[in-house]
Amino acid sequence: MTRLTLRPGHDRRLRSGHPWIFSNEIASLDPHPANGAAVEIYTAKGECLGSAYYNGHSLIAARRMSRQRESIDSLDFFRTRFSTAAMYRRSLYGPETNAVRLVFGESDGLPGLVVDRYAEVLAVQLLTLGMEHRKEIILAALLQEFTPRAVVWRNDAGVRELEGLTRHVEMAWGEPPGEVGVGENGLSFLVDVCGGQKTGHFLDQKENHRALDGRVEGHRVLDLFCYSGSWSIHAARYGAKEVIGVDISAAAITLAERNAHRNELHQRCRFVKADVFDLLRELERKRERFGTIILDPPAFVKSKKKLPEAIKGYLTINRRAMELLEPGGFLFTCSCSYHMDRETFLDTLRQAAAQAGRECRLVEMRGQAFDHPVLLACPETDYLKCAVLQVL
Repeated sequence: MTRLTLRPGHDRRLRSGHPWIFSNEIASLDPHPANGAAVEIYTAKGECLGSAYYNGHSLIAARRMSRQRESIDSLDFFRTRFSTAAMYRRSLYGPETNAVRLVFGESDGLPGLVVDRYAEVLAVQLLTLGMEHRKEIILAALLQEFTPRAVVWRNDAGVRELEGLTRHVEMAWGEPPGEVGVGENGLSFLVDVCGGQKTGHFLDQKENHRALDGRVEGHRVLDLFCYSGSWSIHAARYGAKEVIGVDISAAAITLAERNAHRNELHQRCRFVKADVFDLLRELERKRERFGTIILDPPAFVKSKKKLPEAIKGYLTINRRAMELLEPGGFLFTCSCSYHMDRETFLDTLRQAAAQAGRECRLVEMRGQAFDHPVLLACPETDYLKCAVLQVL
């Protein structure tokens, strides 16, 4: 196997538990591996730090899969990792939960791999060349460990292009599943596994949805970037008198309406196809007011250099939302952009409140669902921020 030797002094991050090796940290590769191949990692002094896979096309040239010298190309290796990951999720939600993130990349010792379970269907993202290189082993291990009726490769994430990979969606196993029904917090949702956003559903918000309880009862609720209606339908379940969900996607609006009917909450939920920025201006012009507003936008920032531009977007939508809130009303506002850290996000919210002329207090600062655990040594796994504010 190829021996990857680090430059002197460049082993500190790996020793702390972070799994990435950048191209400028490598002193030598002997022999030079094919992209995607397994390598063994050594310090400049010859100490072995584990096994990884390599991609010379990427700035992140190697990603460690194990702290041991072991094969990362065996069926047993992946089955063991999948079994451990599944056991953790069962400890959180019990065996009856049928919508869960089974594998969350680095946090489960499988960098570049995401596996979501929707009932008997698995949606799998191979985000790196190293995982793409092992797709047949991964599929075999998934079939043996979970016996799904269908497996979908959701390889349409933009990050694949940084690895020199194309973007596509295709069946890996079984027949196209169509829409799949799943449960969340006692509600039922239809998931478009092949064509929906992300892998079909926003599994990372399921604990945050429950935080609406006690903060929407009797309120008019505005749910912006509503997608398939998860926030809206939870708000209706927790006693909102009226919920307006907004999304620019006609397909999302249709799915949200069907989900509201599915849960018999359609009489209190109304969904509107509109651009959120335009609608916020229109609502202010009409002097509309709401008791609770939910802001769960897509990632405005895909890279660090785009952060200033993204901050302007977050500032605008949060300022306009604060202007529409009744005194005592709540704002649930989210950012799923890793490059916007918690302090930057909170500072943006402070600026938004000042510009809106509203006094706000931070009631809760929440994060991603428990099945998206954060690897302490890898801050990149800590991406979702959900601030609950109250306007005084």
